[in-house]
Amino acid sequence: MMKKIGIIAAALTVALTTVPVQAKVTADEAAKLGTELTPLGGEKAGNADGSIPAWTGGITSTPAGYSAGDFHPDPYAGETPEFVITAANYQQYADQLSEGLKKMFETYPDTFKLPVYKTHRSASNPQFVYDATKENATRATLLDGGNGMAGAAVGIPFPIPANGLEAIWNHIARYRGPAVQRNGGQAAVTAGGDYNVIGFDEQLLIQYSQENATPESLLENNVLFMFKQKVTEPARLAGTALLVHETLDQVKEPRKAWTYNTGQRRVRLAPNIAYDTPGTAADGLRTTDDFDMFNGSPNRYNWELKGKKEMYVAYNNYTLHGDSVSYEDILKPNHVNPDLTRWEKHRVWVVEATLKEGLRHIYQKRVFYIDEDSWQIQLADMYDNRGELYRVAVAYGVNYYEVPTQWSTLDVYHDLNSRRYLAIGLDNEEKMYDFSINPREAEFTPQALRREGMR
Repeated sequence: MMKKIGIIAAALTVALTTVPVQAKVTADEAAKLGTELTPLGGEKAGNADGSIPAWTGGITSTPAGYSAGDFHPDPYAGETPEFVITAANYQQYADQLSEGLKKMFETYPDTFKLPVYKTHRSASNPQFVYDATKENATRATLLDGGNGMAGAAVGIPFPIPANGLEAIWNHIARYRGPAVQRNGGQAAVTAGGDYNVIGFDEQLLIQYSQENATPESLLENNVLFMFKQKVTEPARLAGTALLVHETLDQVKEPRKAWTYNTGQRRVRLAPNIAYDTPGTAADGLRTTDDFDMFNGSPNRYNWELKGKKEMYVAYNNYTLHGDSVSYEDILKPNHVNPDLTRWEKHRVWVVEATLKEGLRHIYQKRVFYIDEDSWQIQLADMYDNRGELYRVAVAYGVNYYEVPTQWSTLDVYHDLNSRRYLAIGLDNEEKMYDFSINPREAEFTPQALRREGMR
């Protein structure tokens, strides 16, 4: 049995591990968290040429004049791109680009580009998340082939991952505050640039991230988070609602989901809200498990931890996130306006998911690129059952520094066949995410869903 993966060598490549899913790290390995490693398990040191700096804590305070609920001022507003990657020069940077980004240059050679800025390792979490992560490192385990986990609470469950399943659970369980209210929506953009905005009100209550959560209390209730979503526009869809209870041990109890239909005025169980069921009002441009770049049970795939790489990812996208730009400014034919985006070089974990024999999904293979400093999936490449690159997803991240948490402000899913894309998280013309809410569990019941839909 190979040893747990520790600090990545200068070449930033690691061999695949064959560690059983029940393996834990030793106390000596966990002691590296906060010293050689960041508190969440990234490499604390910068890279050899200085293009990736050392992690020194990330953003730890809010700027002067900022109040919770404001759109977030850009802490790097005075910076300009160091260079721009285009279809004409992308081969020079091929080693630091995902296959999906390369395909985007080939598909949209005249318009797609990556403005590359100085790298800032801005990701940060509260100290209690760091403390919990260190405790999780020596006690967290995967359940029944990775279809659940135990022994973890609040922090990253597997900060020194041994395999792909542990890495994807780190993304699923990453800290985004204990609860959040999101107002905004999504737009499915045609090849010609036409779109209609679908408005959503969403609430997320994350039991796993409550400061007083324990592994024992989480397993007893077996709820990772609760999610409630109501469509607010257009009028023909307004009132349609969705409720999800995501479980921690999905073998013991699979995900529960309910929908409210305004025409029937009834709440119905929705056991098919999982895997490759089409996403809500998404025009078939994403699957249910594409939401948040990946969510739900990982049990239909074999997961491999391929190693770590330096790559260009969308990071610190405060311009794209701000209220100084409109949806019309952002949503352009073929892809979002590249002049509003910011790309930086960061180290990412590369995780490959291959569909298990005998199981079905529209994606035969998926490759995820996960930020070492936050465990946010930054990029995802999805392949169809012919083995052809089918969809490319990009998470445009910012640090919500009032929490703090590194999370995406906009998730964009590109369908290469139809040359359309779906943008989720549009809030520039709405109000900012509200992390101060303190909802009760009683607000996440089928009865509450019906009341929400009728309003």
